[in-house]
Amino acid sequence: MRITRVETFMVPPRWLFCRVETDEGLVGWGEPVVEGRAEVVRAAVAVLAEHLVGQDPLRIQDHWQVLTKGGFYRGGPVLSSAVAGLDQALWDIAGKAYGAPVHALLGGPVRDRVRVYAWVGGDEPAQIGEQVAAQVEAGFTAVKMNASGRTDPLPSAAGTDEVVRRVAAAREALGPERDVAVDFHGRFTPAGARRVLHEIAPLHPLFAEEPVLPDQSHLLAPLAAATPVPIATGERLYGRADFLPALQAGVAVAQPDLSHAGGITEVTRIAALAETFGAQLAPHCPLGPIALAASLQVAFCTPNFLIQEQSRGIHYNKDADLLSYLLDTEPFRFVDGHAVRTALPGLGVDIDERAVREADRAGHAWRNPVWRRADGSFAEW
Repeated sequence: MRITRVETFMVPPRWLFCRVETDEGLVGWGEPVVEGRAEVVRAAVAVLAEHLVGQDPLRIQDHWQVLTKGGFYRGGPVLSSAVAGLDQALWDIAGKAYGAPVHALLGGPVRDRVRVYAWVGGDEPAQIGEQVAAQVEAGFTAVKMNASGRTDPLPSAAGTDEVVRRVAAAREALGPERDVAVDFHGRFTPAGARRVLHEIAPLHPLFAEEPVLPDQSHLLAPLAAATPVPIATGERLYGRADFLPALQAGVAVAQPDLSHAGGITEVTRIAALAETFGAQLAPHCPLGPIALAASLQVAFCTPNFLIQEQSRGIHYNKDADLLSYLLDTEPFRFVDGHAVRTALPGLGVDIDERAVREADRAGHAWRNPVWRRADGSFAEW
């Protein structure tokens, strides 16, 4: 079997899909994207595809080595995301070739269902209580929310109180048996994050995500030591070498993104590394169906898995949603807040190719907002 063609598709709301075709008729799908830079990743996929065309798709580990290390200049979000989507597609082909789900090829399942959470509040958190109550009614046992919208890096008493009131509203709607995770999105300084963490700790968040920016991993250790709230990070880390200092600093939850951190091949290694530090895996995935399918395959076979992000109803999905490009939505029918394991081959999803090609004709040019504070200075989004 040989790879004959690699195609990419810009599909709304903000995704990039890739399709890897073989001469035996097997097709694999992946989702290589940097949100807001999809066109750039598309170009990177085209360059990397030069290595894959004509090759045996089942030599996944060898392809991963060449795609990540074959160029003198390596790493970073664009290249790692391009590799990630291609890697997902190769695993999809392998599962279809062997007639097995990817999690079976990775050693077999350790669980029958995967806990997932829903997003509430949007970029500028509002009406948290009502939104959480709606997700509880839908069967979810956990939600995630932004701690704040645009804010001062060292929050005032009023700004800190706003965060606490929103998390308290979520906790009230959830009760003690369900969970709320709080995403700081790197919007505070370490001192500001410490202040907010102290105030929300009595509300028992499941974890606090990105309390500092990803280039400040050297500041995580004192922060983790200063709070009982589990610290999570990883959506902007792209490999084991990036995760090592964060884990050494005491991060409790590793959050690699299957579409950013080198795909299934690298994320399974990140999970194993995290396990040696007693940390759990909660893959980042506010993306599309292929990224989620890949994440679930890893979750089913990872002993130290915690919970999975998913994008159904997320505030970014304006022109399409998680189910828009699927022929069969059953794999993403969540039961009591969980995704149920199936024996479907490959990534376990059947992509509607006609809908994808039609969507690509319209394309998209999604960009994240650029925020400024009241004084006109740049603010972290």
